Amino acid sequence: MVILFDQFNLPDDIYKVIFATEQQEIVGKLLIQFIKDNGGEIGKTAMSPISYNKRQFYDRILTPMKSMGLVDYDLYKKTYKISDKFNRLMIRIGLMWLREIR
Repeated sequence: MVILFDQFNLPDDIYKVIFATEQQEIVGKLLIQFIKDNGGEIGKTAMSPISYNKRQFYDRILTPMKSMGLVDYDLYKKTYKISDKFNRLMIRIGLMWLREIR
């Protein structure tokens, strides 16, 4: 997934920066809130109520969130949990840019 943003018109909502459509924003917010409400970790079956279309849910919501480091999947427990890797990756990208301009 590609994140493109305008530094002069940066939205206050992180979901507006990450997702391309309003529907994806809503489902992404709902998923994160659902994970928070369920102790920070959920299984695949627990996600059934929020996946509006299984294929689209995985292709457009869950897979991009995993690849950006917003959500982690534990192979042993078979659960999803919220991750702080996104923050660390953004810092790393910023450091890469600083090295480039020096």
